Amino acid sequence: MGAVKSKFARWYPGQWSCCRGIRGDSYDLKELPRPPQLDPSNDVIDGTRQGVLSVQNIDFCTDINGEHHHTSRYNLMTRDEKKCLVVRRGQPFTLDLLLNRAYDPDKDAISFIFYVSDIEKRGPSDGTSAAVPLLERGSETVGLWSAVYESQVDSHLMVSVTAAADCMVAAWKVDIDTKLIGGSSLSYTHPLPIYVLFNPWCLNDSVYMPGESHRDEYVLEQGGLMFRGVYNIIKPTPWNYAQFEKDVLDCALYLVREVGKVTGSGRSSAIRTARALSAAVNVQDDNGVLFGNWGKELSDYDGGTHPLKWVGSLAILQRFYEKKKPVKYAQCWVYAGILTTICRALGIPCRPVTGYDAAHDSQGSLTIDIIMDEEGNTMDEFTRDSVWNYHVWNEVWMERPDLGPQYGGWQALDATPQETSEDKFRCGPASLKAILDGELQRPYDATYVFAQVNADKILWKYSGEIQPLKLMARDTTSIGQNISTKAIGRMEREDITDTYKYPERTREERMTMEKALRKSENIFARYYLNDAFNDVTFEFDLRDDIKIGQDFSVVLHMKNRSTINEHQVKGTLRVDTVTYAGVTGDGVKRYEFDMKLKPEQKEKVQMLVTFDDYFKKLIDQASFNIACLVTIVDRKFDYFAQDDFRVRNPDIKITIDGKPVSRQEFTVHIKVENPLPIPLKNGKFYIQGPGLDEQLRIALDENVAPGTFATANFKLTPPWAGRHQISAKFTSKEIRDIDGFLSFIVSMPETNGVSSETVETRQI
Repeated sequence: MGAVKSKFARWYPGQWSCCRGIRGDSYDLKELPRPPQLDPSNDVIDGTRQGVLSVQNIDFCTDINGEHHHTSRYNLMTRDEKKCLVVRRGQPFTLDLLLNRAYDPDKDAISFIFYVSDIEKRGPSDGTSAAVPLLERGSETVGLWSAVYESQVDSHLMVSVTAAADCMVAAWKVDIDTKLIGGSSLSYTHPLPIYVLFNPWCLNDSVYMPGESHRDEYVLEQGGLMFRGVYNIIKPTPWNYAQFEKDVLDCALYLVREVGKVTGSGRSSAIRTARALSAAVNVQDDNGVLFGNWGKELSDYDGGTHPLKWVGSLAILQRFYEKKKPVKYAQCWVYAGILTTICRALGIPCRPVTGYDAAHDSQGSLTIDIIMDEEGNTMDEFTRDSVWNYHVWNEVWMERPDLGPQYGGWQALDATPQETSEDKFRCGPASLKAILDGELQRPYDATYVFAQVNADKILWKYSGEIQPLKLMARDTTSIGQNISTKAIGRMEREDITDTYKYPERTREERMTMEKALRKSENIFARYYLNDAFNDVTFEFDLRDDIKIGQDFSVVLHMKNRSTINEHQVKGTLRVDTVTYAGVTGDGVKRYEFDMKLKPEQKEKVQMLVTFDDYFKKLIDQASFNIACLVTIVDRKFDYFAQDDFRVRNPDIKITIDGKPVSRQEFTVHIKVENPLPIPLKNGKFYIQGPGLDEQLRIALDENVAPGTFATANFKLTPPWAGRHQISAKFTSKEIRDIDGFLSFIVSMPETNGVSSETVETRQI
């Protein structure tokens, strides 16, 4: 129960005095002189003032408020003790005030004083506090703080409170001042805070999102998919966001307040909050959540968890919030998963997005310049730009009043530390509309995001210090392919490339690129074009269904289209391991060839790559770079081509016993096949799912022989009915990056007889 004490500072004898401020200032009581002190000898009985209405307690009505505000799943609302109220701004919520007697509007006055609990110096001018008188039913207070009488039964007074639609997103405390008109006053302080979040359901909130299915997906959905792999072999990866679970909301507010250093009214702005979070999720600059690591060897990850072992955000955020130290380790999809969780927890619609062949333009030139030696090796000492097989970032939904109404909607946001923006490793929010139209001067970081999905790739050949660079190829189409996110309501991929750029090879796309180049502040000339030559054509032939453990072939098809000229072709075909960030690892195999192509002759060069060739050289995600450097000797024409390739890992199969019912235990079975011709040692499953307070780890007792299955069973108790997701990872000494998921419906106990829909695991 909160404290009841005398308080005069907010009162003027016998009357109310309040002023209605601009949007966000709320009803604020003027500072008025204290009334004279009353004589305690005839005014106080048993610690309370005679006749003064006294608040004994507040019922937060968590059931009804949680349903109306879509916050009933927050752990703060469901835990057994010290339940806190979680609501969304701009929308009424109900408080049940237990009083010492019935409220009489003819003689009693009530005022609610809301204030942000973590700010010491606060006042109405900066939006950190609001004093709100109790109003009669039907009072109009659109967009502002208000408290309106609803009903009364005996000593229970029901009050409808609305937080301003642009108030600070924070934990708010509430004092309730009660006054006997013309007499004494008391004040009650409730011990527990009220958490006020952004509200995508409110038309007056800057994050309002039309469409119930969109809000369900981008705010309320706890499980989902991100996409990895390569552009022609896309790999769905399950992730549990767990935005409602223990400590997550408190951690999100801590990141905004303490790590992001967003102060005062800035915490009411979705733009400033999202931008701060893109920096707060990484360790650079401000000791944020995640420590990045892109090492090639397993030993590089000693002292932390390999990024491929995470199955969701919960374990990471709980560990960070407990220790207040960065968690090791992360790569781009882990950053994106955490940022999705934090934004959804705060009420900002958010989704992870993957772009394939994503450019890292380090110089702001809108081109990716790759300099290679005469054997086709990238010269790292000269090449600062890079192309990642894929990159995962985020989009958040909000208005952009700083840019204009046409620039609202989805905004790109990226927490992976790549380049600095205003002296911090952060990126966005950048309006997708601005990126699509090449309006790169619109804040924030539109130039970087534009290059990431639409840069031209330039391949140069270096032949020595005194020789000019030779332009070998200009690629205007490969950067930014298959930009992907999870489809609404389905565990499937949705292609959203057209929201970032016009279709490749169209007039609109080239005009947008030229417009962006003209406005860029870092334009430098291109030179030494190759002579046009198209007699000989080249084409890779790669199968896309190779499972890890199998051999595969790389085939280069060549054709001399000339009807009269013979050409000598000399070149090298090579396969190298590569990280998804585009860093080449060990060479797997190479094959040199020298042949003559007669007029209209077709020829192919084929290189077999066996399991023994590649297995011990694999880097974490089983990806390869296939490259070919060819010279037409008689024409001194150089041709270079490369492509990405990945061998498929098996997927984890997940099944459940019976029909799942909320708050009832059921058994889950998981298994994965060993596709390798060698045993799997030290196998472990990592699981996240409903009812698990922390990530579950199951170690296998025995090795897994070739062609057999690693299996495990465990039990879950889902805390609420509705759609849930189980996500699982499997790792061993010999193989990593194996995952699987199961999406399913949990029924209410009273509907146990109704069949529950179950969505089967999909091939990933």
